[in-house]
This record gives sequence, C-alpha cells and structure tokens, in this order.
Amino acid sequence: MRLAAVLVTPAMGKGAPPGVAPDEFLLALAEDTYEIVAGLELVRPIILAAGVDGLDELAWPGTRVISLSDPAGIPETFAALEPYGEEAVVISGDAPDLPPLLIGKLFRELGRAPIAVCPSAGGGAVAMAARLPFPGWATAGLDDHDVVERLRAQAPGSRMVATGPGWHRLRSPADVATLDPGLEGWDNTRALLTSG
Repeated sequence: MRLAAVLVTPAMGKGAPPGVAPDEFLLALAEDTYEIVAGLELVRPIILAAGVDGLDELAWPGTRVISLSDPAGIPETFAALEPYGEEAVVISGDAPDLPPLLIGKLFRELGRAPIAVCPSAGGGAVAMAARLPFPGWATAGLDDHDVVERLRAQAPGSRMVATGPGWHRLRSPADVATLDPGLEGWDNTRALLTSG
C-alpha cells in the first residue's frame, strides 16, 4: 500500500500575510494540501498532526489522523506510517497548490532509490518519499535547508537519494505571491486570502 501523508505543524501558520489569522491560514493550507492527497488514486491519505488540534475535522471519512510528538524528527514521522504501508510520501502541509503529478513522480523514483525528495524553492523540501521501513542512515528533514545534500552525505552509497521536480511552500507572507491564481485547487487558501 502506498501512503500520502500531510505533515501539519504549528510553524506553518507563520506564513500568514498581514490581516490573516495564523491559525486560520494554517488550517486552510492543511485542508488544501490534504485535498490534493485525498484525491489521488491507489494511495491512502493520512494526516500527521504535530502539535496541531482540530485536523480530524478536515479529514474525509476513513482517513487516519496520527498525532506526532516530534514535528522535526523525520525518522519518527515515517516510523508512524510503517504499520499502514510499504511506501510513503510525507508532504509539508504548507504546499496547498502542489501538483499531484509531483507526488506521483516521487513514488516512481522509489523504484530506483530508497528515498526521493521534491526540493522546495528557498531550501528544504516540499515532500519526501521513502520505502518503509525508513532507512536508518537518513536523518535530514523537510525543513533542513540543504536536505538533499545532507541525505546524500548520510547515504551509504551513491544513487540512494533521488530528486524530482521542485515546488514551493508558503513559509513567509511573501511566499503567498508564488500562488498561481490560474492553477486549480487551493480553494480554502484562495477564499481566505480574498475575503475581507
């Protein structure tokens, strides 16, 4: 079974532009990112709640919401997914307009490498995929600025870390400008940003 898990942390509200409540912004981002993974075929969606309450209300019936105690620990994050599948992608909850195709590309990369990364503009990663159980040598997380380089340095051999096309996250108010109004999706974020 393939899993697509949206990781939601309190820090994701920091990208709220002036006049938008950070908690409302965080929930809009999380819901839009979740809608992306919930719409994927042949993939089980999961929400990973790392210190954020109320995410059960965003989930479709049958979606598992897993509480994490350590939002920064990528090995622990993937370990929480092990009972439910053989391959998993963890997607940062602040990527409400991520094209589903990029998630599919990460799963495809797992055919040749145990870890695959969708790099983020400005450093870090939008998403990371891995075969489960997660490789014990890998400790770099989504918010590590040089995540791909760190993972490759940690890997016991070459070609252990693949990369797919990059995307962006909404980590600061200025990042809102990266949203493309012509792109479908991100309805909750769009409504929040255009209200008032």
